Amino acid sequence: MTDPAHNPALVPPGIGPVTPAGAAAKAGRSQRVDGPSFSEIFQKHVGTLQFSQHALQRVERRGIDLSDGTLKRLEDGAARAASKGSRDSVVFVDGTAFVVSIRNKTVITAVDREHMREHVFTNIDSAVIA
Repeated sequence: MTDPAHNPALVPPGIGPVTPAGAAAKAGRSQRVDGPSFSEIFQKHVGTLQFSQHALQRVERRGIDLSDGTLKRLEDGAARAASKGSRDSVVFVDGTAFVVSIRNKTVITAVDREHMREHVFTNIDSAVIA
């Protein structure tokens, strides 16, 4: 049976093979992974908008698409809301609603079409269809 702590699917792209947990300690050396962190890679792709921890959990749990095109449209929608003086906006991108704090440039949560049925958005001063 393989060590459950070692999962090659969790190694970020561009990072070499990682020694399974415990193997480095057995060899008498510390385990070190070189390269950019996940958050650095993520921020490079996201651009100007940050994602709250809650939003990241919702995106992952609900399998919401965050392709380059989706992120670009989300950023454009947030920029349009900002240009109109919005503070908190819901930005719709292809059936997904992203609640964005325009002032903080942060995505607060994400709701896909399936979970939107009985969802109520509060404290929103604008809506953008991107």
